[in-house]
Amino acid sequence: MKIAISGKGGVGKTTLAGSLAKLFAEEGKKVIAVDADPDSNLASALGVPHEKMEKLTPLSEIKELIKERTGAIPGVLGQMFSLNPKVDDIPEKYCIEHEGVKLLQMGGIKKGGSGCVCPENAFLKAVIQHLLLDRDDVLILDMEAGIEHLGRATASFVDAFIAVVEPGARSIKTFEAIKKLARDIGIEQVFVVANKVRDDCDREFIEKFIDDDDLLGCISYNEDIIRADKMGLAPYSISQKLRDEVSRIKKCLFEKI
Repeated sequence: MKIAISGKGGVGKTTLAGSLAKLFAEEGKKVIAVDADPDSNLASALGVPHEKMEKLTPLSEIKELIKERTGAIPGVLGQMFSLNPKVDDIPEKYCIEHEGVKLLQMGGIKKGGSGCVCPENAFLKAVIQHLLLDRDDVLILDMEAGIEHLGRATASFVDAFIAVVEPGARSIKTFEAIKKLARDIGIEQVFVVANKVRDDCDREFIEKFIDDDDLLGCISYNEDIIRADKMGLAPYSISQKLRDEVSRIKKCLFEKI
């Protein structure tokens, strides 16, 4: 199962990504969770201790490795570089593992004034392609509100693309944009999870704008999620309500694909 999760900042996509990763790991699956959002928070959602987080190196920051594998110096204009660098050893070398989940962090690419970003992009996309095509792990991709690390060559290998929304017009518009971007590169299985749902009024709002075929379920507004963040714990680990909701979402996903 290869799942990409997207949504605008603050809607809770990382909570869902971390919770699904932990759920699959609990079931005995081999799981790789990839933090492909420059505003990286997936380690926290997985409850990774601080001492382990310090060992996690964003791939985009390993300039010597990118130079070695692509043949180009990051940040320098006008270079030839490899579009298909060797990356099959990267997941094991640069991941950290916590409670059955292997975590990779892509890192951000500073575009303004940093020169050519092509070598970094080529390297990161090659890593994603390897994870999608050549590994049999469950893959959870936590992405920003777009498809930065996906392309037409790999899109067909994504089993499901989930947009996380909250009850609000701007969030619904973001989903519509994400859905179009995903469909444009050939991803047909695009679904929605509504987060921070407080009451029936919120549910009715979501159901008014999201087709039933697209909606996987809702995650309630939950003080335990806020408490887990303050404690440095995975929300999934301390909230039975969240565990139950994410389990139902996973069940619904398997029924739809």
